[in-house]
This record gives sequence, C-alpha cells and structure tokens, in this order.
Amino acid sequence: MSKQLKLSDNKMILGVCAGLAEYFGIDTKIMRLATVVLALCGGIGVMGYLIIALVMYILSK
Repeated sequence: MSKQLKLSDNKMILGVCAGLAEYFGIDTKIMRLATVVLALCGGIGVMGYLIIALVMYILSK
C-alpha cells in the first residue's frame, strides 16, 4: 500500500509540517525547524507552506 500525504492531526497551525514529517518518516520538530529556516531565508518557507497546505487540503477532499 502506498503512503498518503495528508494534513496531520498533530498540528500547530495547519498540520503541513506534521503531515510531511509523517510521510517522510522524520521527526516533526526537524520539519518545523526547516520550515522556519526557509521562512527566514527569503520567505520561501511561508509560500511553500501555504501552497502545500492548499494541495493537501484539495487532495483530502
């Protein structure tokens, strides 16, 4: 059975970082830290987070 990318119930904001961490099998804290670092480096983390949240929301319907 293939893994499904989905928003997680272990969420702080929208569940994107937790969902990605579960999908890739890594710690949620590492994914959240990477998102914060990317957000501070030109804002790509914020835009990427919102795009991934939208895609995950659409795929979950």
